[in-house]
Amino acid sequence: MADQYTLRLPALRVRQGSRYIFCFAVDGKKLHDFTAVSRISRDDERQLQGYQRPEVLSHIKAIRRYLESDGAMLPNALVLAFDKRVDFVPGRPAKDVDYSVPGDLIIPVDETLSEDEKPAWLVDGQQRSAAIRDANLAEFPVAAVGFIADGQEEQRSQFILVNSTKPLPKGLVNELLPDTIGHLPPSYARRQLPARLMIRLNTDGDSAFFGRVQSPTSPLGDINHNSLLKMLEHSLYEGALYQYRNEDGSGDLDKMIQHLCEYWGLVRDVFPDAWKLSPKESRLTHGVGIQAMGFVMDRLTGEIPVEKVSWKNVRQTLVDLKPHVAWTSGKWMFPDEERRWNGLQNTPSDLRLLKDYLKPFTR
Repeated sequence: MADQYTLRLPALRVRQGSRYIFCFAVDGKKLHDFTAVSRISRDDERQLQGYQRPEVLSHIKAIRRYLESDGAMLPNALVLAFDKRVDFVPGRPAKDVDYSVPGDLIIPVDETLSEDEKPAWLVDGQQRSAAIRDANLAEFPVAAVGFIADGQEEQRSQFILVNSTKPLPKGLVNELLPDTIGHLPPSYARRQLPARLMIRLNTDGDSAFFGRVQSPTSPLGDINHNSLLKMLEHSLYEGALYQYRNEDGSGDLDKMIQHLCEYWGLVRDVFPDAWKLSPKESRLTHGVGIQAMGFVMDRLTGEIPVEKVSWKNVRQTLVDLKPHVAWTSGKWMFPDEERRWNGLQNTPSDLRLLKDYLKPFTR
């Protein structure tokens, strides 16, 4: 029979500005009774759910072997985000400081709850908690730090910030950024709007990129997310999408998506054979092609609102371009050299070479 009980843990409440964090210890074997590991996914309506990366089994096994050895120790604290069901009962405050108060953390435990109904989420320490769960140990107390979160948006923000000094997978960060609120490092803040556009393009049924962009929630996609992000970021700051962007990092996303769908829909229709192939088989869907054709979009439609662009003329320009490109076969006839169709790589020098080559044909 499933248990329902209250876990009462000695804790220290620490004030940081207008917020509080709670420092406490808990048996790692009990952690998963009230803590969910929320892995990133999308629901039936393509909305983002969760925020954690998938478990890395080899890493977990290595930690487990260490934990089962003599003298094992995990000094780094796990980070948990609580919902408002978790409460703190303060004790007697310290005489000399007013920013820390001892007391008890009150956590409701109900083993009948599903993962998404538990009162705590693991923000940092996924592999460590999994290793403790699987280890052949009766108990293993761990240090933990918790905070009360207002919702999953804040949890995602904290997840990115907590892991900002670690090598998080770029695909995971890019998928989390659109649904993240709060302060972000400048490099992440600059990528947030392009990431929102990328997710919209990958989940909008009218987009040429629908389901094509590889990401944690779209693992079957074959177009590299980073190449698409670079194309979008350049257009937002220096190209056709700049006209829809506000200086605070916001903008008219609907107009941006409309502009992108119109242009890339034409690219797909004018080069159907090259567009349907993977980047290994086509330089159009390869990083160098995505970025170079993004420059073509900026060159042909820059500073012209989507409703005033002559898409008929844009289409004709793309049609006129067909004899001069070698997306899937043949050779690129550059002014100073010839390259096999797949001789172009996603490097700054090759991107510059292709971009300059396309300029005379896209006036």
